[in-house]
Amino acid sequence: MKIKYFTLDTSKKDFEKKFKNRIRINASTNKKVQELVDTIISNIRSKGDSSLVNYVNKFDGYKIKNIKDILITSKQIKEAYSYIDKSQITNLKKSISRIRKFAKQQKTISWSDKHEGTILGEKVTPINSVGVYVPAGKASYPSTVLMNVVPAKVAGVKNISMSCPINSVEEHALAIIAADLCGVDKIYRMGGAHAVSALAYGTKTIEPVDKIVGPGNIYVTLAKKTVFGDVGIDNIAGPSEVVVVADKTNNPDWVAMDLFSQAEHDELAQPILISSSIQVLKNVQDSIEKLLPSMLRKNIITKSFNNRGMFIKTKNDKEISSLINSIAPEHLEIMSKNHNLLLKDINNAGAIFLGEYSPEVFGDYCAGPNHVLPTSGSAKFSSPLGVEDFQKRSSIINISKKTAIHLSKISISIALAEGLQAHALSAKFRGK
Repeated sequence: MKIKYFTLDTSKKDFEKKFKNRIRINASTNKKVQELVDTIISNIRSKGDSSLVNYVNKFDGYKIKNIKDILITSKQIKEAYSYIDKSQITNLKKSISRIRKFAKQQKTISWSDKHEGTILGEKVTPINSVGVYVPAGKASYPSTVLMNVVPAKVAGVKNISMSCPINSVEEHALAIIAADLCGVDKIYRMGGAHAVSALAYGTKTIEPVDKIVGPGNIYVTLAKKTVFGDVGIDNIAGPSEVVVVADKTNNPDWVAMDLFSQAEHDELAQPILISSSIQVLKNVQDSIEKLLPSMLRKNIITKSFNNRGMFIKTKNDKEISSLINSIAPEHLEIMSKNHNLLLKDINNAGAIFLGEYSPEVFGDYCAGPNHVLPTSGSAKFSSPLGVEDFQKRSSIINISKKTAIHLSKISISIALAEGLQAHALSAKFRGK
């Protein structure tokens, strides 16, 4: 299978139509999948542990004898360390340190303002309990553990549970160790919609949580969407995406590999290269042809480029910025020499990597900022996962008698205009 390069030129009349058709995936929901998810959630809520054991045995790729087998024990955590080199553990610790340092800058605190005896403010408190979902389908993902757990711990979350379809301790040792190093309280061997349901509603064995975070497949995504409202969730994540902006000063091999790093995630991942030079696009395509045969996931990369990849030729920097804001990419790499100038006009992007020594992969693992980012254009209205996602604010209102007299007149006027008599009288009592 060869890559069929989908190249666009903003100067062409049909650009807008072709671009819009290519940029977004079909968001229609598979009704059969949704019906199965609804059934799973209903059964977990009504039958609890027995239903959970059945679903783990049916869907998770391994068998458990009873519900006790669903919890990773302290003995198994200790066993996990025996499978991993000390150098890997050291690197995990270094990554945790950088992520924690960045997260601490995000933490908000309670505040209040006093004027004429009246106190207004906000009380900031951590969410009490969080469930972190960690996928384990095509690989083990310790980075998912770090990025979701560290900001929760910095926020002050007291109870953190991790759910992951762990078929064996050895195969997922690094994710288990990451959870241990980050301070996860309980690790459950369960995945899919049944895991999300158990975390959301609880069973006799599984403690319910207040919020569920972490990526997953279509079953996990739909389950999170369904339980939202009963519990909080982080977001509804789509396939990974990257936009790379390059010029003639950039090494085309580096550009190609950065595009590969997202394309290898999934057949529906979206790699996009933008340049005002058609020669840059051609040079990168040559590099892709040269480097692709050596890639272990070359089939996935090829399908990703063929399904959703784009190579876009623009006229100038202004057009590049406008295009980026329209895409609102999850990851944006501005490798070109004038990256600081372009940055000024960029408003919509999950994470922005500036310069050729700032590849997206550093953001995935250890740069510091979170790698849980808005996808599918949602960077237009949402932000990366952070400490604030594990905190909540309560408004504090303590009105003095003097201020109450003033506020009662305002409230009475608005309440009567809305036809709410009790509101008006409640305000009137305080205005005397």
